[in-house]
Amino acid sequence: MAEGRATPAEGALSKIDTTVPHSARIWNYWMGGKDNYAVDRQAGDEYREIAPNIETMARASRDYLIRTVTHVAGEAGIRQFLDIGTGLPTYDNTHQVAQRLAPESRIVYVDNDPLVLRHAQALLTSTREGETTYVDADLHKPETILEQARRTLDFSQPVALMLMGILGHIKDYEEAKSIVRRLQAALPSGSYFVHYDSTATDTALQEAQQGYDDTGAVPYVLRSPDDITAYYDGLELIEPGIVSCPLWRPEAGTEPEPTDVYGGVARKR
Repeated sequence: MAEGRATPAEGALSKIDTTVPHSARIWNYWMGGKDNYAVDRQAGDEYREIAPNIETMARASRDYLIRTVTHVAGEAGIRQFLDIGTGLPTYDNTHQVAQRLAPESRIVYVDNDPLVLRHAQALLTSTREGETTYVDADLHKPETILEQARRTLDFSQPVALMLMGILGHIKDYEEAKSIVRRLQAALPSGSYFVHYDSTATDTALQEAQQGYDDTGAVPYVLRSPDDITAYYDGLELIEPGIVSCPLWRPEAGTEPEPTDVYGGVARKR
């Protein structure tokens, strides 16, 4: 590396704004992580005071990721994953779940958060047989994401496209659907779409989200389950379909309670 040139991680640190709360850092706080700042903890506490179920939602979302990746890598036999909107590394990230079942799995993580880039090294661990890479790119530019993902993934073979809790950051619903369609169109037959988003199914959650959006942070749009269902148009839904995440194939012997985050898994014919 040339003398005096900043590394990607160093460059990312210079872009981190610690004066405005950030959703990935707040989510990390709710999950019990340490990659957050005072402004995030304050915003997280204020959100939780209005919508105390939010921590349950955060943990239910991670458990859902574990179960869906386990299904896609196990029963469905997928060996390639494009995880867009990665977020900060916590426990049982996509590559860890997939490579436990299939060490040869290849994972491409995508995010444009400078703090996520700073921690990308933690995401880039891999089995010897597999591969993980990180792409610094914006969901608003799906063609750029696909172009860079093709350096690692073989799009002549099935890919699991993962959009986990990220589409709410696309303010315009028609644009969100367009982005989903463009990404899905690049997938070969036999690929899978794995997704969840928080929903406008609780008034306290809507009030808390509005308070968060008013801080000047990047807003997140809570949408109806019907709006979310449209992301799956043209795909073959895997049972039990689009449901509250705790109800998607829960662990045997458990009696999960639904919460205000919905998702599903679907196969491209």
